[in-house]
Amino acid sequence: MKLQEITNGITTADRILIIVLVIFSALGFIFIKKAFPKATEVRIEVNGKPVYVLPLTSDTTISVKGEIGDTIVEVKDKKVRIKESPCPNKICIHNGWVDRGAVICLPNRVMVFINSPEDTHNTKPDAITG
Repeated sequence: MKLQEITNGITTADRILIIVLVIFSALGFIFIKKAFPKATEVRIEVNGKPVYVLPLTSDTTISVKGEIGDTIVEVKDKKVRIKESPCPNKICIHNGWVDRGAVICLPNRVMVFINSPEDTHNTKPDAITG
């Protein structure tokens, strides 16, 4: 199929819509860091209960006791990863290093959140928790 055959049915309005969508997508990549403010700490929870709160600047490795065994969490160069976990699929390990958001080992019920201190005190319900 030739390019001319593909673009034959595209109108000027379609082209404008495509350009607008590409611009909004690019702006999303640019402003995503605004949605996740600069993180300063690592909060580790097991079964929804906090067990560790560490500064993101400290390079450390800790063992966290989860439901099915120990999960090794490593903090280095203002990034966090789950280094070892007893879970079967190792999805949490394959996430690799993250500098914002969260890494979760669901079978072991270990959650690692990278956030700022004011995020932990936010108790307002949101659209998901109601």
